[in-house]
Amino acid sequence: MHQPETHPRDSLFYDYAIHPYRRPPEMDGAPPTAPVVIAGAGPIGMVCALDLARFGVPCVVLEQDLQVSHGSRAIVLTRRSMEILRQIGLERPFLDKGLQWSGGRSFFRGKEIYRMVMPHDPNDRVLPGLNLQQQYIEDYLVSFCEAHPLVDLRWGQKLEAVDQDGEGVTLTVDTPDGPYRLDADWLVAADGGRSPIRKMMDLRMEGRSYPGHFVIADIKAEIDRPTERLCFFDPEWNPGNNVLVHRQPDGIWRIDFRLPDGENPEDALDPKRLGDRIDRVLVMLGREGLPWALDWATVYSANTLTLPDYVHGRVLFTGDAAHLLPIFGVRGANTGLQDCNNLAWKLAFTVRGWSPPALLDSYSQERVQAAREICEEAGKSTRFMTPPTPGSRMMRDAVLSFSLTEDFPKDLLHWRTSRPHDYHTSPLNTATGDEKTFDGGFAPGEPVRDVRLEPDDHLFDHFGDRAGFHLLVFAGPESVPPDLMAWVGARPIPLFVHVLGPTGIADPNGMAAARYGADPGSVYLLRPDMHVAARWRTLDLNALTEALERATQTTLVASPAKEPVQ
Repeated sequence: MHQPETHPRDSLFYDYAIHPYRRPPEMDGAPPTAPVVIAGAGPIGMVCALDLARFGVPCVVLEQDLQVSHGSRAIVLTRRSMEILRQIGLERPFLDKGLQWSGGRSFFRGKEIYRMVMPHDPNDRVLPGLNLQQQYIEDYLVSFCEAHPLVDLRWGQKLEAVDQDGEGVTLTVDTPDGPYRLDADWLVAADGGRSPIRKMMDLRMEGRSYPGHFVIADIKAEIDRPTERLCFFDPEWNPGNNVLVHRQPDGIWRIDFRLPDGENPEDALDPKRLGDRIDRVLVMLGREGLPWALDWATVYSANTLTLPDYVHGRVLFTGDAAHLLPIFGVRGANTGLQDCNNLAWKLAFTVRGWSPPALLDSYSQERVQAAREICEEAGKSTRFMTPPTPGSRMMRDAVLSFSLTEDFPKDLLHWRTSRPHDYHTSPLNTATGDEKTFDGGFAPGEPVRDVRLEPDDHLFDHFGDRAGFHLLVFAGPESVPPDLMAWVGARPIPLFVHVLGPTGIADPNGMAAARYGADPGSVYLLRPDMHVAARWRTLDLNALTEALERATQTTLVASPAKEPVQ
């Protein structure tokens, strides 16, 4: 029988709660069936569950522990991740607690050699980065899950075996009361970088692992510095290596540094050795002798690895279970959130019968392509931060040396932050004849951006947390033709119409039209994950039907009984 730890984990700033194990109803005669089971109650698994619930899809979430994860782990949420959380209606506690920031500085031999400001403008609701410990991220998501009637979050339940056929998945789940069987139409593997499901299915990742190890140490200390990313190259106490420093809420500071080659990772966590290195970092920060206390520390290595396919029959991989990415550029959790935002609507459309299972193939295609792009980008950052060969180190050191006096090599210091990925080659896109007439805006496959319409009014406010496709109509002085609303009302899938113009959403300064490259009459069809499916200069219902059918991979039969959705 599975016996999870019942003692709360230690922390200087976070009070771990022990969530109660509840005997599963299947052990007392309830039907052992669920449309979707999600393995893993980390950030990715829980956001996936809450996103599915928006579409009316119930799911069971299995978590082998009784408490949220140990340590701050993923501490940076990007603006795109915050947009995803906002889309699902979850963002408020994250904004209230997190620390927003927009840039960083790099130092070499005590001199600042590079200052980076991540792109942002007045249209953006939040800054590009938000620092928040993973304990809080999971804590907030647990509250949302436990309050939602369609999410069955089961603590202390360990997935032991997976068997599948063409109709579904049979799971063996172990608990403090013994094992039970659970049948699911679909299993989402969100069980982390060491994914037991991936091992059960004997799946192998592609890519490379980099030499060397890194230490993460979180300390509590009163350091009066702004929220920004600091990088120190080649410090005297760690020659040839680097140190990263991030501020977190509650007076916690993240210190991240590469170990000297050949050092045993276990030795690096020796309290005396680790303490001496932390003291040296404080000297670099101008805080010599400052008292501090260690909250949590671990050792990790850098990888750029991905499964070549995220769909394996009725088992769908997402987050770190699907790929392992370096910490540089805050890619892990942020990439996972884009994964599950892509997966959730497609899985929901499949479960609800709006689309065939073949729609899920596009999840794998789009997100594997994104992961490979990330591996390429992250590989450049990783090779700079931890050169894998003597030649790479020589080139890196030359760049740093030139940066002391010259500007030309400084772009090589850019740390290539996580970004929202484009799906330009997606089979769900419709390339219209109007595409070449757009000057700017967002092409098919690209995620759209928010627009500040008024001081306290953004375009995305009008989308809310409504789950489905969105039709963005730039109406100009004329109202939307009534046949559009009749057409929308007859579609069997959720489709929401947003009209910008005198009869709808006010765009008094033309900011939305300018950002979207739109003229009066232009139309955007947006997928549920806010990527563009198609766009036109003028509305054509036949073309709209074809684009929506391509994006859902099905033939849409009109249903006159359905009410128009606005």
